[in-house]
Amino acid sequence: MTELRFAWIGSHVEGLPALVALMTEGAPIRGVVTLASDQRARRSAAIDYRPVCERFHLPLHEFADINGDDGLAALRALAPDIGFVIGWSQIVRPPALRLARSGMIGAHASLLPHDRGSAPVNWALIRGARETGNSLFWLSEDLDAGDLIDQTPIPITPYDTCDTVYQRVAASTRDMLLRLLPRLVAGERPRRRQPPTDEPLLPRRRPADGRIDWARSSCEVYNFVRALTRPYPGAFSWLDGRRWIVWHVALLPRDDPTRAPPGTILGSVISPVDAACGQAVACGPGALVLLELEAEDGEVLRGRRLSEQVWAGKRFGADGSNG
Repeated sequence: MTELRFAWIGSHVEGLPALVALMTEGAPIRGVVTLASDQRARRSAAIDYRPVCERFHLPLHEFADINGDDGLAALRALAPDIGFVIGWSQIVRPPALRLARSGMIGAHASLLPHDRGSAPVNWALIRGARETGNSLFWLSEDLDAGDLIDQTPIPITPYDTCDTVYQRVAASTRDMLLRLLPRLVAGERPRRRQPPTDEPLLPRRRPADGRIDWARSSCEVYNFVRALTRPYPGAFSWLDGRRWIVWHVALLPRDDPTRAPPGTILGSVISPVDAACGQAVACGPGALVLLELEAEDGEVLRGRRLSEQVWAGKRFGADGSNG
């Protein structure tokens, strides 16, 4: 096993369970390359790999761009046979790809060739999908188009958020890599071509894309909120000139139109159970219960504090105005 040289490339929390599992199994990972701290701060769910590198005595290389001079120099120094690109937000360009003698292996949170592109878990939840998946594959010059190694289907329940789905994605990445490890050590390089597809690439999502459209049905708004909640920037709307992040909502069982315009606060939802308290809001059609909000200044409203707000009749808007 010591004759092989692996490199780990990652910055997202998704990759941590897999790295720990591989190191525990004695995988010959010679170092970790990750984003510099200022770059990590700009990305959702990015983590500091320093503690795990210290635990396993792994060299750690930090830089801003894997395709830049520093990133290429770090890869050359590790001289990997295979690179594992797990939880990584930058496209790995050909000059970097060629620095791994047998190639680089990535994971993409969908059943490729479906949902190539950015933020597949978030998009799956936004669409209300009941299943997604995870694919282990060889990186190629075309985005998410390389030969497949392994795949795992992942169910999505109505109770899931982006966080809970990504936890299952992370576990499946770990399990697939553990299955693959002995085959790589034995000299195998399993691969099969992806089926052809005409599906367009999923577009990138930015924090500004989290604005809630209250004219959507309550089910659509519910899916939108749970797709963007922590550790992502969150869905948001405006009330009384303040921008509020909507972290959690509850979906009411009927999707009938209300008489109030979309975004109108219908009144307080009160319960002896603090977590069940909130504010009901009209959608178009249907209604939701707001369960946790956070203002730009850091004020957090949840439970009884949220239900005690005198907001009935006010209306969430797309910007600083109401309506």
